[in-house]
Parts: sequence; C-alpha cells; structure tokens
Amino acid sequence: MNEYNNCRLTENARNLRKNMTEEERKLWYCFLKNSRMTFHRQKVIGRYIVDFCCPKVKLIIEIDGSQHYEDEGKEQDILRDKYLQSIGYVVLRYSNLDINKNFNNVCEDIERYLPCD
Repeated sequence: MNEYNNCRLTENARNLRKNMTEEERKLWYCFLKNSRMTFHRQKVIGRYIVDFCCPKVKLIIEIDGSQHYEDEGKEQDILRDKYLQSIGYVVLRYSNLDINKNFNNVCEDIERYLPCD
C-alpha cells in the first residue's frame, strides 16, 4: 500500500471515530472503553479499517449493519477476515441486532477472548 492510500485510510478512520454508529457507540462507551484491556476504535490494519481492535491479544471486533448480509458484503467480509486471520488476529462479528437485543451476551462472548489477569 502506498503512503497516499495509508493517509487516506487514516483520515477515513478518524472520520469513522467521529461518526460511530449507535451500536458502535453503545459497545464502546458501555463496555470496551473501560475494559481491562486496551481497545482502539476504527484502527487501520493493512488496507482495512476495523471497528475495534485489541492489539495485545490480537482481537478484532466488527459490528455488522445490513450491508454485511448482502452478497457483496459477505464476499468482502470473507476476504477481509482471511487477511486479518493470516496476520494472527481473531475476528469476532456481531450484528446491530445482537448489540441492541443481546448486549450482555455480546459482552460475555468478548470477555471469553480476554485474559483473566
């Protein structure tokens, strides 16, 4: 990736942090921001911007809106997840519905991937 693309991704990530979805805000402010592990919002990794990332345990959390359930979105997510997994990350995906209807279960699921110490 050239420097121009990296700068554009960084700027896009900054804009996404300023304009998080309702579901991203809920997960961030009600759980991840005060987690015992450090999470980053809208982090650039390679040619992708991930919703949330905990580099220490190589964990990525994606909150999926409706576009992720269309054929093109599914295909892009498969490619993205394969790349992220190839560099050692675990990718957890939750739908907006999961965040809105099963928030405690989402938080418990994420906790399973964090060390106990």
